[in-house]
Amino acid sequence: MLATPIYIICSPSPQVGKTLIARAMSEFLLLKNGTALSFDVNLKEPSLLDYLPNITETADVIDTYGKMQLMDPLIIHDRVAKVIDLGFHAFDEFFKMCEEIGFMKETARCYVTPIILFVAGADRISFRAYEMLRRRIPPASLVTVHNEFVLRGGLPEAMDGERVIRISALPLFLKRYIDRLSFSFTGYLRNEKDWSTELHQWIRRNYSMFRDLDSSVTLRSSDRPRGTDIDSLRCTRAT
Repeated sequence: MLATPIYIICSPSPQVGKTLIARAMSEFLLLKNGTALSFDVNLKEPSLLDYLPNITETADVIDTYGKMQLMDPLIIHDRVAKVIDLGFHAFDEFFKMCEEIGFMKETARCYVTPIILFVAGADRISFRAYEMLRRRIPPASLVTVHNEFVLRGGLPEAMDGERVIRISALPLFLKRYIDRLSFSFTGYLRNEKDWSTELHQWIRRNYSMFRDLDSSVTLRSSDRPRGTDIDSLRCTRAT
């Protein structure tokens, strides 16, 4: 049985390229699977909802109702890959909530696999948050994202572990080009016939990394013992 993946793109620091990565991951999953569901947990615009309104829902972790609205669909094994663009303002509350409700254990029983994509920063807040995640999140579920446009001096040694995705830096004019609300990564691949362009190669390289990550995530459940019939009923959406 293949797992349902959840990609939680997060950082406690603003302006590290988190929403850009959530956009690219969401578009990749939509291209690969034909369907995807994204959650936008942000305060400021532009946000993921502005870029991908057809597959994105807004969410928050401010109160109990908001937390339930976000978490309930995440523990359902429906084979629809999900992406959470977690705003820096919600970072601490989200992971506090995950620990309180035993989110990692609950998803493991439901053939749902959360992957934390931690977008690294160079400030102290980022270092402290990364160490917190290392203590709470299984190593196989924690991936560091090195956005070279933000961290041009290299990834801090403490975060440069085995599971790292490196997003290469684009020239500023191309960065501004892809930041337009009307821009689509997949649309560019389909419409730009010249595969040698820098942007075409950048998108294909990122999609290849996402493909490898997604393959490792969805196949991981083959090592898990099957749950009881009651567990299966509770973790699977009725059709």
